[in-house]
Amino acid sequence: MKYYERLKDAREDKDLKQKDIAKIFHLTQTNYSKYELEKINIPIDLLKKFALFYNTSTDYIVGITNEKKPYKKSKVTL
Repeated sequence: MKYYERLKDAREDKDLKQKDIAKIFHLTQTNYSKYELEKINIPIDLLKKFALFYNTSTDYIVGITNEKKPYKKSKVTL
């Protein structure tokens, strides 16, 4: 499954339309549609916001894992 399908499924699971998501994330409906259709890449900062909104991981959205649940949050030390 490609990430655009996962974005669409997540959106539909929340009973939202593309225009609803576009409004929430201050995007145009056209640009959001391009993300779902994989016509343009999702910027990393927006990808993280989608993952938080849909309560999943970025890895799930981009197809690295099939596990929908987000990872446990941990403190990152540099």
